[in-house]
Amino acid sequence: MNDHNDEPHYESMWMRLISMIIVAVLMGFAQTLFWVIAVAQFIIMLANKREPNEQLSEFGTTMGVWMAKAIRYQTAGSEVKPWPWTELD
Repeated sequence: MNDHNDEPHYESMWMRLISMIIVAVLMGFAQTLFWVIAVAQFIIMLANKREPNEQLSEFGTTMGVWMAKAIRYQTAGSEVKPWPWTELD
């Protein structure tokens, strides 16, 4: 009888594991993208009298918010899944 009560719990934990693996892959991609954007922004600032590219700055802010949500989900600080399951802030 206890087996039936435990099944949904285990099933949801397996789904969480799959979600966590997907988020981990996306975080790896985001880290690479961060370095590309950081180097590009630095070069732009060198060429543009220390003026950053506004779109890259805004994208960096959005990416930082996403990373924070992803880390909170990965460490069980939140049950809210980050994008692509929820809206990108």
